Amino acid sequence: MAGMSRPIVRGKKPFAVPPLSRMTRDLALVASGRRPPDLLLRGARVLCPYTEAILPGREVWIQGGRIAAVKPQGSAPPRWGRREYDVRGGTIAPGLVDPHVHIESSMVGACAYAEAALRNGTTTIFCDSHEIANVLGRKGIEWMLEDARRAPLSIFLTVPSTVPATDERLETSGGKIHRHDVARLFDRFPEAVALGEKMDFVAVAAGHSRSHAILREALRRGRPVCGHIYGEGFVAAYAASGVTDTHEAGEGGIALQMLQSGMWIFLRGGPPLTPWHSLPKAIEAVTRLGASPKRLCVCTDDRDPDDLLLFGLDWVVRESWHHGLSFPVGWSLGSLHPALRFGLDHEVGGLAPGRRADLVLLDDQGRVRNTWLGGELLVEEGEVTPRLEEALGARYRYPPRAYRTVRLPERKLSCPLLPEEPRRFHLLGIDPPGILVRHRTVVAPGCEILRRVREEDLCWLAVLERHGKTGEIAWGLVEGLGLRQGAVASTVGHDAHNLLVAGKRVEEMAMAARTLESSQGGVCVVAEEQIMALVELPVAGLLSDQRIDEVAEAMRTLKAAWEKAGCRLPYMGFNLLSLSVIPEIRLTNKGLVLVPEMRLVPLWEEARGKRRSGQPVPKPTPSSASQRR
Repeated sequence: MAGMSRPIVRGKKPFAVPPLSRMTRDLALVASGRRPPDLLLRGARVLCPYTEAILPGREVWIQGGRIAAVKPQGSAPPRWGRREYDVRGGTIAPGLVDPHVHIESSMVGACAYAEAALRNGTTTIFCDSHEIANVLGRKGIEWMLEDARRAPLSIFLTVPSTVPATDERLETSGGKIHRHDVARLFDRFPEAVALGEKMDFVAVAAGHSRSHAILREALRRGRPVCGHIYGEGFVAAYAASGVTDTHEAGEGGIALQMLQSGMWIFLRGGPPLTPWHSLPKAIEAVTRLGASPKRLCVCTDDRDPDDLLLFGLDWVVRESWHHGLSFPVGWSLGSLHPALRFGLDHEVGGLAPGRRADLVLLDDQGRVRNTWLGGELLVEEGEVTPRLEEALGARYRYPPRAYRTVRLPERKLSCPLLPEEPRRFHLLGIDPPGILVRHRTVVAPGCEILRRVREEDLCWLAVLERHGKTGEIAWGLVEGLGLRQGAVASTVGHDAHNLLVAGKRVEEMAMAARTLESSQGGVCVVAEEQIMALVELPVAGLLSDQRIDEVAEAMRTLKAAWEKAGCRLPYMGFNLLSLSVIPEIRLTNKGLVLVPEMRLVPLWEEARGKRRSGQPVPKPTPSSASQRR
């Protein structure tokens, strides 16, 4: 793969490890016993991902942030290493490698994300920063890369490939990524090692020139292409276009077909009872249908800050054990396999001479006790060490422009004047916990709709264009959200990230929207004309500049207020109500979108089915009919 020798770290990266080419002599002298190591880990069992076995009675010799040797216990004389650490029979394993992450979902920057990742035993991530790209374009990606370079974590970029995610006639985003932007990111940044998830798989299968031009920029440079696909009918064309992984395999049969088409499958684990936890069904490709796990990985995909601490990649690995994989095989799916997928197994994901000393100490239940990054102990007994605390104190500050991205229309928020006569209304029907939204219709006069909003499980939904471009406000009606009072609002409205607000009373919806404009982004709950909870996200309306524990605590407060308001759809699911690549109906700043035909429809029309005048419908364009990511 082109670029395989590129360094993992550059510049002022904390705990940087020199390239192997500069260290071969030192490592050889230590491995042969001619020089004591910088660090010696004694009394260990070693999880070997290469043979998928636990090796008892071992010691690990570390020099210059790399592993020099793994030896039988007692090979080193007493007090031989410059520093020694007795793991007292615990299991040493390679640090986890997450092959598919969206840092923005955690609501913190890369440096704050690193703290949570390290506490969960993750030492390397591959992130697709298409969220910040949808707000700030290529500049947003470059700023996040600068953030990542200062983070105590190995962070690689899978270059965003589908920004905006849908036809521009259907929604307005703050930024765009073109073919030349993809080329520039690959050529300027060593951390850019793959093309991020190609969400517009229908367009890829249909041969759309823009989609294939972006694919070519990755393929001509020898970069892998990451995928996002759902539906057996698209697999062959998608794979033939150069896409070689997906995290959207929802069950064993489709996972098996994708494996047979040469794809890697990322088993996505998430909080139980949510659509993000697809691992139990997809893993049946191995446990029930007999496929080899050699092209399987585990990943986290999206996590809010609270769930990031509770359900890290180590938790996903343990879920793979619960669903039939052995201890070593499951851990390999979270370490060696992702490194192999991106051609970086010579650096990370393994536990052998020459590799980075990114290691974890596990207890007997497979829970992470310690984490070493480049041979530096950063987490001990689950707590941040002074070395890590020092690194976290030097967080990146985003430029002022990143803090000025919420510019709402100046006019007063007021709902549409509904017709007196019966009309056919188009509704978004929610069936939690899934993220598919049913297209429901009801024939009723406007007064009946208003009564249902006041008294039943129907509420207003609005999307406000917040990038200062068109000033559009679109209205919809949502059934099944469960909101009993007040309003909820978010500037994290996938994928264009316009402001999404739902409520029973327009006055409280307006209050929620203006609160988020004042804080320049975030999520809030309003009830009885008071702000019940607010998570401020001033960086691009997506990220906080605080530490992970602070944001996680604010998120826990918000979740409690969210539930008290009656919302049956979790916060992250609510954010998808404007993502017009998920069936069957969504609301963007342009209006209601029917998916997958990608057709705009009015809020109401003549009961006999005629379209109301003055509602232009753009030419249908192919789009993803998949689940979110």
